[in-house]
Amino acid sequence: MEPPPPAALIVSGRLTRDAVPRLCADLEALLRTSPDPTTVYCDLSGVVHPDLTTVEAIARLSLTARRTGARRLRLCGTPPELRVLLELVGLEVPLTQGDG
Repeated sequence: MEPPPPAALIVSGRLTRDAVPRLCADLEALLRTSPDPTTVYCDLSGVVHPDLTTVEAIARLSLTARRTGARRLRLCGTPPELRVLLELVGLEVPLTQGDG
């Protein structure tokens, strides 16, 4: 029997500070219903014009994941300009290990 697939949150568009609490609530709901809530993937391939608000959103999503019991938030499809921002603030290595 195969293990259940990990939870996945898809984030797209331009993120605003007003959107962050909703994203965190969506992640909490996703993890509550996931058969394997230990790891959650965050697909960022649809994010446009990433900025420090985007970095803040990712940091808060990571904290939400840990607070809800997930060991790690793994980023996928991270746009190159967002990778640079994550690297500048020191979040690139711990969060992008699941990126392909």
